[in-house]
Amino acid sequence: MTYTETSMDALRHGGDELADAVVATLFERGEVGKFNSLMRYVSTSGQELPDGLPGVAREYLRATGTPPAWVDWAEMEKARLFFIDNNVHISTALSFASMPACYVVPHVARLLSATHGLSYPSKRMAETGQFTVYLMQPDAFEAGGRFIPAAQKVRLLHAAIRHHLKRENRWDTGTLGVPICQEDMIGGQMFFSLLVLDSLHRLGIHMSAEGADAYFYAWRVVGAVLGVDQSAVPTSLDEGRRFLDLYMLRHMGPSEEGAHLTRQLIDLYEEVVPGTLLDPVVPALIRYLVGDTCADWLAVPRSNWDTAAKAAPRLLGVLETIEDRSSLGAWALDRLGHLTTILELSSLTRGRVMHYAIPEQLKKDYGVSGAATRRRRWTPPPATVS
Repeated sequence: MTYTETSMDALRHGGDELADAVVATLFERGEVGKFNSLMRYVSTSGQELPDGLPGVAREYLRATGTPPAWVDWAEMEKARLFFIDNNVHISTALSFASMPACYVVPHVARLLSATHGLSYPSKRMAETGQFTVYLMQPDAFEAGGRFIPAAQKVRLLHAAIRHHLKRENRWDTGTLGVPICQEDMIGGQMFFSLLVLDSLHRLGIHMSAEGADAYFYAWRVVGAVLGVDQSAVPTSLDEGRRFLDLYMLRHMGPSEEGAHLTRQLIDLYEEVVPGTLLDPVVPALIRYLVGDTCADWLAVPRSNWDTAAKAAPRLLGVLETIEDRSSLGAWALDRLGHLTTILELSSLTRGRVMHYAIPEQLKKDYGVSGAATRRRRWTPPPATVS
């Protein structure tokens, strides 16, 4: 597939007709609160829907309750095994590369700043981590799995943000396109698939081409479940690269919102890790994975740890050697990776299950209001590109 400025412009004006219609009806009838309250109890596929659920929501949940007919389940199993083998590295890439990449796109950072959930800074990271864990479970798409209900709710959450911004005339659709448009949804799909693979490669993680293809494929399935137009989505890593390169060239740059969100992310992980000795590791790793230009745009602080972060591939290479040469070592490292991921997710969620809900309102001011609550340890350097 060939991507051009013209084809990308067309994607900027496409939303999600199905989810948008459902959300508009729920707001029109004043049924959003009822939907959110009842859907807190719907968390697994095949679960009986509660009495009193609005009819339009019930129809939507039935229409979107099964995966696409074209899914290759053998490929999905390869993706799951790839995730198990690399879960700690993937979590690292999602946290310190994929999320900052979202923040380096100014209009996306502005959208993320619009939700009340950002008053709880770990919410976005917790939702992303939990969503990925649900996706990579053996029963993700079967009765009892948690992925499909989570995806259905995320799709409605996106539609609600579009609804609020357009209804309240708080978004310049002529310049910025539809909020959370098809281009941005595909861009997000690339951040959480291709950019993760790029980050693993940068960290020196040895990946098979088969495993990388399967992981990319799994996120293509995710995109379909979330309402991404499959006629426009990249179907291979090469197509994904062409899309992501053009998308970033079109949109990336510095913004006050992006820097603020990044500061929240850094503060969050500094609070998760006990003590202060290792605090500089977080910004150093972000800088290593996204590069100096993007890191400067995001006001990621510099420190002497920036050089040390470049040694990460050598350290991970030693661990991979142990894994390759010892079945016991491989088991132990996989188990440690699983426990680390669960511990990180538990810290981010504060021990709770994250409920994806339709926001009944957005922040009145979705720019940056006030400084970060935690005192900065360094003064960020100026951007390298004006």
